Amino acid sequence: MDYAHSWDNETERCQSTSLLCRAIAASALGNATEWFDYGIYAYGLSYISAALFPGSTAQATLFALATFAISFLVRPLGGLFWGPLGDRLGRKQVLAMTIILMSVATLLVGLVPTYARIGWWAPALLIVLRMVQGFSTGGEYGGAATFMAEYAPDKKRGFCGSFLEFATLAGFSLGAFLMLGCSVVLGNTAMHEWGWRLPFLIAAPLGLIGFYLRSKLEDTPVFVELERASQKEQQTEPQKFTTLKALVIDHWRPLVLLGGLVVALNVVNYVLLAYMPTFMQKQLGMGENASVLVPLIGMLTMMLFLPFAGAVSDRIGRKNVWWFSLVGLFVAAIPMFLLMKHGLIGALIGFSVLGLLYVPQLASISAMFPAMFPTQVRYAGMAIAYNVSTSIFGGTAPLVSEWLIARTGNVLVPAYYMMGACVVGALALIFVTETSGCSLRGRDIPGKRKASI
Repeated sequence: MDYAHSWDNETERCQSTSLLCRAIAASALGNATEWFDYGIYAYGLSYISAALFPGSTAQATLFALATFAISFLVRPLGGLFWGPLGDRLGRKQVLAMTIILMSVATLLVGLVPTYARIGWWAPALLIVLRMVQGFSTGGEYGGAATFMAEYAPDKKRGFCGSFLEFATLAGFSLGAFLMLGCSVVLGNTAMHEWGWRLPFLIAAPLGLIGFYLRSKLEDTPVFVELERASQKEQQTEPQKFTTLKALVIDHWRPLVLLGGLVVALNVVNYVLLAYMPTFMQKQLGMGENASVLVPLIGMLTMMLFLPFAGAVSDRIGRKNVWWFSLVGLFVAAIPMFLLMKHGLIGALIGFSVLGLLYVPQLASISAMFPAMFPTQVRYAGMAIAYNVSTSIFGGTAPLVSEWLIARTGNVLVPAYYMMGACVVGALALIFVTETSGCSLRGRDIPGKRKASI
């Protein structure tokens, strides 16, 4: 009898672990697909700008960076559309749709004819596809983080959530590696003619795999539990709370605080990951391959520490790891950017130090951000606040940095920008409630009761 009971417990534990691993994979692959697109766009910027935009190299680069930023301006619309839908229909169905839209848009970018062939239709088509990608991404990250957080055990949410960000860097690195590999194998001439398109074509199979994984999973236990409770009570809580007016009135505080945290998170993120190849090539005079290789090595180093940092956030709290990251980045930004000016080794050390200081933020957001909202508005609140702040301060960071450097002649502008963003994040962090170890179940804000005791 005891043996049978032990066997049943072990079987249940293995099934639960298997389900959690599949949920992590389904969430992470969509995030990887999203960032795969950013990686090939950011690291293939010189080829894309030359192929699809008119004017001098400097003008075409600014056009290409502006197009990168335009996709982010559409993300809040995606958050407004997909977020409430995810709270009403469930996380699973919306995430299955967003990953297909993202991958198709990325695939089609690789098929856009050149400016030499169709003129202004080339940048126009690129802008439309980037807007579709931004619209779908507006529902992707908030949903994936919510899905991950609601599946993860309360005391391991930081560790499990870190794999979503591991996928972020994996997707970005894969895109960058493909672009670098194509450049090395094909050569500069072939890359400018047609080689830059090849990495974009990989998006289709990535999207199909992600769609398959997501369609095979049940919705999160937290969402299913609330849905069943609402049905038993014959209430319509999800419909009531997913209106924009109700969300803003009843949950304005976490919306504002999350927006402030995202300023710090995404300015650092897009300066380090998206803008750095352009910065190293144009401002530091590094070669095309070297300017791609340095951030790649730094990102691979960051990936090694992400699960560790996520686990640490489970032990000492999300706020503590964020304080370490914000203060560290503020202090190290200028010295590390100055170090980058001293050759390849200096650039590698400077980027890696800033990347490792950024890791504690990145590792904990998938556990921290969804926990700032109750279940019935979690997807909507996360998607809207995250994407509004990202569209204004995140996706525009490369363009703003490039423009300010051109106006001021000061290559330390990205460092100052990062420092200012860290100050904004620190001001928001003061008022954030610690939620590590708190349950995400029910209609209350996680950690609220704990904070009031």
